[in-house]
Amino acid sequence: MSTKGNPPDDDLPVVAPVGEDDLAPAVDTPAEAEAEATGLAETVPADELEALRRECSELRGALLRRRADFENYRRRVERDRGAAASEAEAEVLRQVLGTVDNLERALAADGTHSGLREGVALTLRELQSLLESLGVAVVNPLGQRFDPALHQAILHEPAPGFEPGSVAEVFRKGYTYKDRLLRPALVKVASGGSGKPGDGGDVQ
Repeated sequence: MSTKGNPPDDDLPVVAPVGEDDLAPAVDTPAEAEAEATGLAETVPADELEALRRECSELRGALLRRRADFENYRRRVERDRGAAASEAEAEVLRQVLGTVDNLERALAADGTHSGLREGVALTLRELQSLLESLGVAVVNPLGQRFDPALHQAILHEPAPGFEPGSVAEVFRKGYTYKDRLLRPALVKVASGGSGKPGDGGDVQ
């Protein structure tokens, strides 16, 4: 029994099934993309293309310069930070050196009680070991050539047994800290016989 107005199934149009490939957008192959870019470049005037290339080169150069400037700035900041920390440490160590001087004077004094002397000597050795572990080195230039970069002359007079221009006596030892001068040595410099006893000042 058939219903009026409904065509039979045999009269319906046939529709092909839709697959995933039919729904996916069309994608150019690398060759097609290159061809498209080449065609686009051909449409740009040569002078405009050259200007774009120059601009690209300038921007790349500017970027490289900025990167180099930043690297130099970073290194400079690290160097300044290290120098500031080293100077702060050196200031503390300069104050400690006064204690070392006092301990050495106590040991050099006559009539010091043996027990007290032993305690002072032990304290001095411990303090010297600590300074050495921190990078502090003693400058004791007796008999060496006077060096104004490391020594400070407070006397310049003849000294038998010492060559002219050499250190004949050390009044106070100097110290260096990590290869930098922490405190100059106070010395007497032997003259060639023309200097007057008691003359002071640095010797060049």
